[in-house]
Amino acid sequence: MKRVCASAVIMIALFVSGCSSGRAAELYDTAQFEEKQNNKDHAVQLYEEILKKYPDSTYAKKAGERLTQIKQESKPTGR
Repeated sequence: MKRVCASAVIMIALFVSGCSSGRAAELYDTAQFEEKQNNKDHAVQLYEEILKKYPDSTYAKKAGERLTQIKQESKPTGR
């Protein structure tokens, strides 16, 4: 019985981690779409949500990089 419970816990943990990765991917894809639609404010919100909710995901690193680029692009050039 203990083995069955341990196996169930492992399966649930794997399932949950897979779901969160999928949600991070979904948010990232949506943020990319928003950028292409020139809706940078919403893209920034989505990237920040990824960083907050899924900080250890590969999408968090990508989101952080995009945020840096967006902020660089939005800085005044001094002209």
